[in-house]
Amino acid sequence: MNLHSKPPGFRLYPGRLDGAGQAALLTALRSVFAAAPLFTPRMPKSGRPFSVRMSNCGPLGWISDEGGYRYTPNHPVNGEPWPPMPAMLLALWRELAHYRQPPEACLINFYGVEAKMGLHQDRDEADFDAPVISISLGDACLFRLGGTRRADPSHSVRLGSGDVVVLGGAARLAYHGVDRIYPGTSPLLPVGGRINLTLRRVTRAPDAPRSRLSAEFPDEQ
Repeated sequence: MNLHSKPPGFRLYPGRLDGAGQAALLTALRSVFAAAPLFTPRMPKSGRPFSVRMSNCGPLGWISDEGGYRYTPNHPVNGEPWPPMPAMLLALWRELAHYRQPPEACLINFYGVEAKMGLHQDRDEADFDAPVISISLGDACLFRLGGTRRADPSHSVRLGSGDVVVLGGAARLAYHGVDRIYPGTSPLLPVGGRINLTLRRVTRAPDAPRSRLSAEFPDEQ
């Protein structure tokens, strides 16, 4: 990606987590997975399985099944509440989000060698003024970023382990996805693959005005 062509509000922090930071986050995630094992989400209506497996931590978690996309307080398989968000993720949000409320959900996607994610918007949240912060661990991926309309031109950038991306401002509703995984590009995960964590604010603070983006994009595009 030519970073000069990126949408306003897109920020890339290459290597924001060094090797020690990546290892520490992976250790914290092992406790998350023990309480909230990875599950395979399904597409609304069709029930077709995603190519990624998912988990969550924080007060709310994002899930998808035949009933649609939504946030819930409980794991869809074992029914247990999602485990707390690791402290280092909360610290990263405080540093980079530039938003006064804490995140309420951390969606965790595990990409195997063949997994990918089609272009989509993150728009199941009530307040688009809060950014989405994305952290990459493990094998590199080819990340694709477009505009706020599906037909807008898109660009690709390779993301490696420890890279952090912020989608805020005009980039908050940018279409984005993962075209491919580059196997064997990181020794962090013993089984290979990539873990992606996205920190999200789900609800709007009681005193927060309705965001400009919420008014501009009230319906699914």
